[in-house]
Amino acid sequence: MGKSILKVFKKYPLSIIVLLAIIYLSFFKPPTVSFKTIKHLDKIVHLVMYGGFCTVLWFEYFLTHAKTNVKKAFLWILVAPIVFSGVIEFAQSYLTNHRGGELADFIFNTTGVVLAALLSVFVTKPLMRRYNLLNRRGDK
Repeated sequence: MGKSILKVFKKYPLSIIVLLAIIYLSFFKPPTVSFKTIKHLDKIVHLVMYGGFCTVLWFEYFLTHAKTNVKKAFLWILVAPIVFSGVIEFAQSYLTNHRGGELADFIFNTTGVVLAALLSVFVTKPLMRRYNLLNRRGDK
């Protein structure tokens, strides 16, 4: 099991860093600052956080895999981040006094994940192929 965890850290270092940042940002007590100039800024932040995380995840997946295993990618790069964001929203509601989980946050998290998947499959992967960045040797 230790070797498989190390393998994941080697394949997805940026994704793990972004994931840890999301966990931290989800539970720290933010300063009380009013952002009334941009309506729904917090929802945009949710979309960008999860969209960015999944874009990095897709990029690292394409970088380390010669072929896309659709079932594996669907489960780990689409479904898992959506479930994770739901768990975070639930935990914010029930495990903190200073945060509240919101359905709208979950919807924007999910939207970010789905947009990242579309962007990655239809833009990032073709660009990586064009610039010869895809792994040609198979799974490492």
